[in-house]
Amino acid sequence: MAVADVEKGAGGLPGVIGWVPRKLREAREFLTEVRSELKKVTWPSRQEVQSTTLVVIATSVFFGFYLWGLDLVFSRILSLVLKR
Repeated sequence: MAVADVEKGAGGLPGVIGWVPRKLREAREFLTEVRSELKKVTWPSRQEVQSTTLVVIATSVFFGFYLWGLDLVFSRILSLVLKR
């Protein structure tokens, strides 16, 4: 390793010592950006969350019964075909 690399902090002990403050600075900058982005978010109201939750539950129940019915029909058809 050249002397110029050590002076730049490219490796060795100077690189290790400079790593911790650099990572702390990056983490602080990241969290600051996260906070500013979260302020821009439009959060749904309680009523919107409840209504969309009900839609998801109703859709899941409907398709559950639909797929259960298809399974019954296809299993009956398959059992009739295989009995011949």
